[in-house]
Amino acid sequence: MTAAATDRLSRLLALVPYLVSRQGIPLAEAAAEFGISQAQLVKDLELLFVCGTPGHLPDDLIDVDWDDGHVFLTNADAIARPLRLDVDEALALLVGLRALTDVPGLHDRDALQRTLLKLEAAAGASAAASSQVRVEVEAQGPLAEVRRALAEGRRVHLSYFVPARDETTERDVDPMRVLLVDGHWYLEGWCRRAEDVRLFRLDRVDAITLLDLPAEVPPAATERDLAEGLFIASPDDIPVILELAPPAHWVADYYAVDQVDQLGGDLLLVRLRVADDAWLRQLALRLGGALRVLDPPELAEDVTAAARSALAAYSAA
Repeated sequence: MTAAATDRLSRLLALVPYLVSRQGIPLAEAAAEFGISQAQLVKDLELLFVCGTPGHLPDDLIDVDWDDGHVFLTNADAIARPLRLDVDEALALLVGLRALTDVPGLHDRDALQRTLLKLEAAAGASAAASSQVRVEVEAQGPLAEVRRALAEGRRVHLSYFVPARDETTERDVDPMRVLLVDGHWYLEGWCRRAEDVRLFRLDRVDAITLLDLPAEVPPAATERDLAEGLFIASPDDIPVILELAPPAHWVADYYAVDQVDQLGGDLLLVRLRVADDAWLRQLALRLGGALRVLDPPELAEDVTAAARSALAAYSAA
């Protein structure tokens, strides 16, 4: 099962008890609670239509209605109870959350502390064992340097790979904070090259140098509201749809994508926006048949023509 399919299964298991206890909730509110679009929520609801207990008769399946923009879910008693953690799972979660509290630049630390208190209260006496275990994550490479720059209030110089343009850029950045989002570390800071706030994924930093200059973030610079999404697309970006075979599944994790859907035969359907279609042509050629451009059709035709031209050059040689 792919990561996308696993994430969707976990969401569906949490979605059923959530909706059962909130009959008539607006689509927009439910989608926002789970951090997905309304279109994705509708797809999840359509899948719930064919879920239920063995027998596959109408009375065995979950019944969902959202025609008026409000969600009603019935016949889901078998899986309507919220998921419960056993003692080992609760202790592991407590230890992990305590480790997160030590992360510098953590977004919404207050929410983390409130969650810890609720878990400790729910776990009761069993929570005491978790205080005897401590996890320390040692920062290395760019992350360690960024943390040092933040602590010392210094500017950094980055050699940074930009996937959308397939090039490495040089830029000076005044750090504002570090973020851990979806398993990836980011530096948010004032980019002197762009004269604006930018996010830099640290595994794309080829080299980092702490400069003997103070970080001077303009007073007007503001941290990005992550509720609006990690990246804000430009109106000039090109929306594309890709089909990814297993050797190209990493594309959905490495690049900023809008949506990932599981197709049959271990294929992924990925929607994303690109600033430069030349980069996408190069990526498609590099991955061969593992990546297919489905839309826009003119870009798909360009990739096909470029592939045929490359094959013809090999034949001529």
